[in-house]
Amino acid sequence: MSLDCGVLAQWIAQGVQKMGLPERPETCLQLARYVQLLAKWNSTYNLTSIRDPREMVTLHILDSLSVAEHVNASGSLLDVGTGPGLPGIPLALWYPQLAVDLLDSNIKKTRFLTQAMIELGLRNLKVHHTRVEQHQGAYTQIISRAFTSLSNMSESCAHLLAPGGCFLAMKGVRPEQEMRELHARFQVKNVQRLTVPGCGAERHLIIITA
Repeated sequence: MSLDCGVLAQWIAQGVQKMGLPERPETCLQLARYVQLLAKWNSTYNLTSIRDPREMVTLHILDSLSVAEHVNASGSLLDVGTGPGLPGIPLALWYPQLAVDLLDSNIKKTRFLTQAMIELGLRNLKVHHTRVEQHQGAYTQIISRAFTSLSNMSESCAHLLAPGGCFLAMKGVRPEQEMRELHARFQVKNVQRLTVPGCGAERHLIIITA
């Protein structure tokens, strides 16, 4: 499968258009460069089980951008258990004014994240190699993509949520049982079904407040 930056950018632009997001050709090129970096490093560091660049566009880039309209671009965002930078790097590229912190305890992944940050010129991005329990900060939004259960996410990250902030939990099938198991101090504010062009699986965003 071709790794040509222009082809990748075209695939991304087509998906972005289908999701109803604004056209941003330069951002799509940057996202394409990120896919190239991910594919290059993946051969050595095994960052993701997805090898095909076309699938990376669908299941990584477009999946990450499916939550873009639910992100407050004027705030701060912590991506917990970010892995190879998902959804944090696509969102940082999409919203240059958004302060994005990436957190992961895997040193190989944070090395890749640091390199990607440098090569993509992401001045609104910070990388943290630590466990969530040891991290300090206050964020208006804390996001995760299939990181852990809703109760584990909310309770382990509660000390990092700024007053009035919210958790953005990206899930597959609507997690009814997990929502029932949330601690009483957390409330499900909204459950939004997400659409990812080219992906037939269910996607949901669970927005939780404290």
